[in-house]
Amino acid sequence: MQLSDFNYDLPPELIAQHPLAERSASRLLELAHTADGKPLCLDRSFSDIVQLINENDLLVFNDTRVIPARLFGQKETGGQVELLIERITGSNQALAQIRASKVPKPGGQIMLRSRSHETGSDNTPITITVLGRANLGGSNDFYEITFPENAMSVLEAYGELPLPPYIDHTPDSDDAKRYQTVMAKNPGAVAAPTAGLHFDESILTSLRERGVRQAAITLHVGAGTFTPVRHEDLSLHQMHYEWYSIPDETLQAIQETKKRGGKVIAVGTTSIRTIESYAITQRLEGETNLFITPGFQFQIVDALITNFHLPKSTLLMLVSAFAGVEAIHQAYQHAIQKRYRFFSYGDAMYLRRT
Repeated sequence: MQLSDFNYDLPPELIAQHPLAERSASRLLELAHTADGKPLCLDRSFSDIVQLINENDLLVFNDTRVIPARLFGQKETGGQVELLIERITGSNQALAQIRASKVPKPGGQIMLRSRSHETGSDNTPITITVLGRANLGGSNDFYEITFPENAMSVLEAYGELPLPPYIDHTPDSDDAKRYQTVMAKNPGAVAAPTAGLHFDESILTSLRERGVRQAAITLHVGAGTFTPVRHEDLSLHQMHYEWYSIPDETLQAIQETKKRGGKVIAVGTTSIRTIESYAITQRLEGETNLFITPGFQFQIVDALITNFHLPKSTLLMLVSAFAGVEAIHQAYQHAIQKRYRFFSYGDAMYLRRT
């Protein structure tokens, strides 16, 4: 298939700019099928997810936590610089994408400025050093940088929550809470696993009471999640590598669910990529650049809870591979007609594997 096969027209006003007052107040589009196999779109509330999941089923969440990964500063020449941290690689080192009229040469310095919205005042500027380009899984889009002190401490003091580019407001205290899932605990992501944003403690408790098991994986979502596919030929696209980990107890829960005949339900595309990466490599921890497109043979995951994704994105290709290209096309057209809210702060879908 070609890149153009995954395009659609979205009215800009359907891009959710802010979260709803309550996490579970979102709408849920259930993509089912008629008796003769035709796609059937059912409009629900997200709280209905409790009735759609059975007691033998397993929900797998991504427990990564978004870090304040966007930094702003200026070069020694005065030019403005924006950095997006990809990952922390040592106590005072990290890999980052750098946006500037001209990236500093190795040894060049960038003076950071605070973006504190809580205090309204800037911290004392500090200087970071660009060590040079860094290769990450075949990509040279990143630079190695070093901080004068602990990297995470610097991010906490000077960094900004890296909201996606289609959200047009500056992150505020509401975003600091709502752009994290309630199960987030392992810092390292530069984007939220957004399907998990719909779950609140009440929904999780109701699912437990129903007998639904819950487990977690960790995949630190990287800056590559915002990288557009630039080739019409999808085979030429290179996914960025992201680090993942699957605890032994999660693997055991998956295996027990399969033996009981229950469904393994991935909460989000990051969870499904992690689980299916394990199915291919048999590694519980490592790097993955798995690119899932139609024709991919899923081995473990039976159902998927996910948000609506950008046109021509790798995530739209993944859900199309999972639920069927034509079925996803019809579901998205239905969602647009019914005025669903799209993308990170938008509504959700419940998909079963074709």
